[in-house]
Amino acid sequence: MLRSRRLLLYTPLIALDVMGSAAARSDAEAQRWLGVQSDALVQDEDTREWFLSMRADDDLSGFEARDRLKLMRKLETGSDRVVELTAVHRADGRYAGATSINLESGGIGGWLAPGYRRQGLGVELFRAAIQLGHRHLGLTVVRAGAEPTNKPSREALEAAGFTPVPGPPRFTLGDGREIDACWYQHRQEATSRCRGGSRER
Repeated sequence: MLRSRRLLLYTPLIALDVMGSAAARSDAEAQRWLGVQSDALVQDEDTREWFLSMRADDDLSGFEARDRLKLMRKLETGSDRVVELTAVHRADGRYAGATSINLESGGIGGWLAPGYRRQGLGVELFRAAIQLGHRHLGLTVVRAGAEPTNKPSREALEAAGFTPVPGPPRFTLGDGREIDACWYQHRQEATSRCRGGSRER
């Protein structure tokens, strides 16, 4: 579990944690930048809003189990190589987003729910990813990519301590779209690894 000034971040513990994180990235604005495959999103707008209105200590009794399980199975694909932390806003207990690290590449991702964007929370989210990578997973370098026109993401990465580095000029998103890309990294020689973490890089 990690804490920033306004966020509490932890490994998803219950079904609602998984669904809340997915709902936070499922709107059109988020998908313009993230490009997640459609079957890993909460497609229905009313359902998405329902998840985002819930607190992390609520339950899923109002959502049909078969629908929940179908999406959860998709979201759990590849979980052996990606560590994801659910982000909950400490003031209201609602799902604010998530951050993730790929254990093979050291690449991070992050997203915020619509109601928590443009408030400086991206900086806290990316600082948590740095802490997760260096202090818990033993990674010397964590990396991030952004579309050059995504100014909020780039500013948040830089404010969190990432520095620009060379990289491929194009990147293919999960939904198959190819976008322009710029690259960042954060390097720290002194690292530590929790039990069960990745190999040092």
